[in-house]
Amino acid sequence: MREKNFIQLAVHHITNIIVIIALAWFLVHSFLITVSVSGHSMEPVLSSDDLVLVDTLKYDFFKPKRMDIVVFKKSDSSENIKRIVGLPGETIIIQNGCIYIDGNLLESSKIPNIALAGIAAKPIQLLDDEYFLIGDNADSSEDSRFINVGAVHKSQIVGKVWFKLMPLGKSGFVK
Repeated sequence: MREKNFIQLAVHHITNIIVIIALAWFLVHSFLITVSVSGHSMEPVLSSDDLVLVDTLKYDFFKPKRMDIVVFKKSDSSENIKRIVGLPGETIIIQNGCIYIDGNLLESSKIPNIALAGIAAKPIQLLDDEYFLIGDNADSSEDSRFINVGAVHKSQIVGKVWFKLMPLGKSGFVK
């Protein structure tokens, strides 16, 4: 009798584990994608060859926020990862290595002094569906400061970087 109870209990636990794994697989493959980081533009938060999970569902229900790290598609369909600093309707300008939004200094330790202002040396007025993105390591970043990227439309944003999978020793939520 005890053997039968043990076997039933073991089968019950194994079934629960299989259901949880199947549910996790479904959620990950339905609402999340993995993207490999290329380059050093988001260091120190993300490094080249890091593998991240991207939440592709969030921006269907919520608007992107300032300082979110997002994956977006450039006009050549390549995917890039940058941080949102400018929101729709705002005016962005970079002067003396600092970002100003609607005339106010953006105070953030995430983006250090910017050596090259690019097209943001003059005020950039974002439209109702445009975002200004920049890399945390701005001196090694091709971002909204450059004409070949420019302001990013909401439709170009794939999703929010949510979790760093690899390398395993540095995995965790991306803030």
